[in-house]
Amino acid sequence: MPRIHRLSTRLANQIAAGEVVERPASVVKEILENSLDAGATRIDIDVEAGGVQLIRVRDNGQGMEPDDLPLALARHATSKIRSLEDLEQVGSLGFRGEALASIGSVSRLTLTTNHREDSSEGCSALCEGRDMQVEVRPAPHPRGTTVEVRDLFFNTPARRKFLRTEKTEFGHLEEVVKRLALSRFEVGFTLRHNGRVVHALKPALDEVQARRRVAAVCGPAFMEQSIHLDSERTDLRLWGWVGLPTFSRSQADSQYFFVNGRVIRDKLIAHAVKQAYRDVLYHGRHPAFVLFLELDPAQVDVNVHPGKHEVRFRDSRAVHQCVFGTLHRALAEVRPETAAPPVRTAEGLAVDTETGEVARQPGLSWGAPPAPGPAAYRPSPVPAPGLALEQVRSYAGLHPPAAGLPEQAAPEEVPPLGYALAQLKGIYILAENAHGLVLVDMHAAHERITYERLKASRASEGVRSQPLLVPQAMAVSQREVRLASDHAALFSDLGLVLEVAGEESLMIRQVPVALRDADIPALVRDVLADLAEYGSSDRIEAHLDEILSTMACHGSVRANRRLTVPEMNALLRDMEATERAGQCNHGRPTWTQLGLEDLDRLFLRGR
Repeated sequence: MPRIHRLSTRLANQIAAGEVVERPASVVKEILENSLDAGATRIDIDVEAGGVQLIRVRDNGQGMEPDDLPLALARHATSKIRSLEDLEQVGSLGFRGEALASIGSVSRLTLTTNHREDSSEGCSALCEGRDMQVEVRPAPHPRGTTVEVRDLFFNTPARRKFLRTEKTEFGHLEEVVKRLALSRFEVGFTLRHNGRVVHALKPALDEVQARRRVAAVCGPAFMEQSIHLDSERTDLRLWGWVGLPTFSRSQADSQYFFVNGRVIRDKLIAHAVKQAYRDVLYHGRHPAFVLFLELDPAQVDVNVHPGKHEVRFRDSRAVHQCVFGTLHRALAEVRPETAAPPVRTAEGLAVDTETGEVARQPGLSWGAPPAPGPAAYRPSPVPAPGLALEQVRSYAGLHPPAAGLPEQAAPEEVPPLGYALAQLKGIYILAENAHGLVLVDMHAAHERITYERLKASRASEGVRSQPLLVPQAMAVSQREVRLASDHAALFSDLGLVLEVAGEESLMIRQVPVALRDADIPALVRDVLADLAEYGSSDRIEAHLDEILSTMACHGSVRANRRLTVPEMNALLRDMEATERAGQCNHGRPTWTQLGLEDLDRLFLRGR
């Protein structure tokens, strides 16, 4: 082995650049974070050739003094932290003092700045992949800073050959700008590529403007198919927008999560969101959301990843419960009267062929008698609490027997899903509400109603369990034994009784009745793994819910069952009173709306 020697400044910076500067998008991220930390309210980004030839970022922040320029381009020099205490409660986006030095080591970097408002006499420094010997020169510039990066990786061809096409690199760069634009609504952003304006986002200073910015970044369909939430508990606040389950994506490309204004990718958060959408999202689809978590900076460690993409929470379990609980409640409270009708677009709707449906029989049923057998729908004997008086009457069959809206009915008196008109091919219910035509998949809707009632019954009565005639031993690690002991109450509430049998052994003495045929040891290991990783687990509930879902599917009204008008109206009222009624247990939509404008458009009325 050769003797130990000190690396040159240039080589050390280039090694650091390997961690910080992966592609042009990485450069833009670091520079924009510096602009935001400097208090900028307007940022202009110009790029050429996907950012490989040129990246120019100009802001109106506080700027720098001439003496600061050499330090700004040096490693481990920063104005954002001074002590370990500052590092333990970082409030800025950047803090390591490596970005500009790393960027300058693999590009031709020019930094021009001015900190004075009453003068345009600024200063400039140039660095071209050298050993950071910076010469400061006078240069005109308004208050703020301009960072210009040319010929990225010109002196590291091995890195440059790993770059993708111009279109791909610009796509990554644009995504960085979109994320930071969502993180700071009060800042205006302009992005140009090869001289063409791609984004011109004005500062958003109120809720209407904020919604407009989210729509500009995530698309107007997201805002039309999302719900706003704002929840605060102890020292945590979670707010933002979550897409309805019907607005799902084939990829996780519309998921933005911010912690104290910093965009992050975190397994804990991803797990909490997945849990919240568990039984309302179609298989293989991903939810869309823009969420902001605010907490004491001392409760989150941002110094765990070179690119600052990940964080570590001091109380990860509390954060997990906050995210899961808030989203779970928000999705459960979506009812037809509050939800926009499901989107009928290729990306917004995922439709599956229902399992077990019999052949569809043609014909339009105008309140025909129900077919014999147990699958015919029966109205709830008692209306759910909170239903309006008109709805209560419909349960008792006191509404006019004719199908459709009563004469002279005021819009506010009409239930959200309206009143039944007919049954189409024994599958769909056609109803009329104040907005137009409502189409309901009767099997999917009844399946969700039955499923939620089974879950409510389980919650009120508890999980039935039974002792094993021969207790089952399982070998585990010492850590898993501690987890099982610490969470014994959790297991017991779910009908699973575990006993510590040794330093690396557990004894299964009691299991849920519904899971008696399941692989309990494997399930226990999965739960313990979740508890170790996230501080919570819903695997047992998920297995129990799968069984209830199957029971609900087989116990719901099937296709080709003829329903009377009162029965159809009873189903509509049950939907309005049921949580998550917009999707069946498999995540398929249960209803959709065709407004008068939609119908007029189909028949070219008004043209």
